[in-house]
Amino acid sequence: MVELILDQFMEAIRQAIARRRPVRIRGSGSKDFYGGAALGEVLDTTAYQGIVDYSPEELVITARAGTPLAEIEAALAAQGQMLPFEPPHFGPRATLGGCVAAGLSGPRRATSGAVRDFVLGVQMLDGNADHLRFGGQVMKNVAGYDVSRLMAGSLGTLGLILEVSLKVLPRPKAEATVQFECDEARALELMNRWAGEPLPISATCYHDHVLTLRLSGAATAVEAAHAKLGGQGLAAGEAFWRGIREQSANFFRSNAPLWRLSLPSTAAFDLPGKQLIEWGGALRWVFTKAEPSVVRAAAEQVQGQATLFRSSTKPRSVFHPLPQPLMAVHRRMKRAFDPHGIFNLGRMYSDF
Repeated sequence: MVELILDQFMEAIRQAIARRRPVRIRGSGSKDFYGGAALGEVLDTTAYQGIVDYSPEELVITARAGTPLAEIEAALAAQGQMLPFEPPHFGPRATLGGCVAAGLSGPRRATSGAVRDFVLGVQMLDGNADHLRFGGQVMKNVAGYDVSRLMAGSLGTLGLILEVSLKVLPRPKAEATVQFECDEARALELMNRWAGEPLPISATCYHDHVLTLRLSGAATAVEAAHAKLGGQGLAAGEAFWRGIREQSANFFRSNAPLWRLSLPSTAAFDLPGKQLIEWGGALRWVFTKAEPSVVRAAAEQVQGQATLFRSSTKPRSVFHPLPQPLMAVHRRMKRAFDPHGIFNLGRMYSDF
């Protein structure tokens, strides 16, 4: 059955090349809102699913692209393990392939790492329908550039991800969520100061005069950190962080355009609208009706970048424009993997 599905994928790519028609790679569609509107006939990956190998003692799991994230996380939880980058699902049927292709990480990212940091190996089909394999199932398996990690955040523009091997980590023995009332300047100062101290902080969030921290680790370490920092304990901590990760918290209930800004963690940033801060100050979620040029100019003033994350209408450029030398590298990479230009056209850049 798996071989048959793989043959169907190859044939679909060959037909797209022959007809000079683009292909839109899609899993469950939970992240269709992210990026530009891709062109072409849908190539559904959800049938190509299943956990291929899981070695809890080696902290490695390998699964096919269409495998639901929920299935992978359930298998890991049964062994007391987790995906360290805490990926958002944005839907009950979110897949592993979509998770890697989108490259989005949750609240734990600032302390544990991003999606690409845990990708060990990838199998994929390129724009010639060739079956390629990169990396493997151990951390030190590549000499030179690690192409497998290039797939993280590529939004399907380089090829069809078939299978992914990921490094996983043990779940913390204990966690606690604590809150502090303060203004934004004080919150940024505290988050950056605490980041330089030996504290088991695994997530931070600031909104509406409340700074929220998650402490994770051994029970004694969590208790000692809570005693040192103080703050008000939040009993529903798990639900709080799930609401931030999945954008189901009250803050995210708005019809205004939602911007995702990557900024220096200490940057003072002000735009009309409402703001939520994560990752120790490095990630800012901003609902604003300001023009895209205004938002991006404000981000550039503090050496940052701005991505239009959600919007009912999308401008020509969703992602922050790249400098020409860097865009040239992107184009060469696109031509190398997708020489006929058929994969997810417009999803990342309008002419890419």
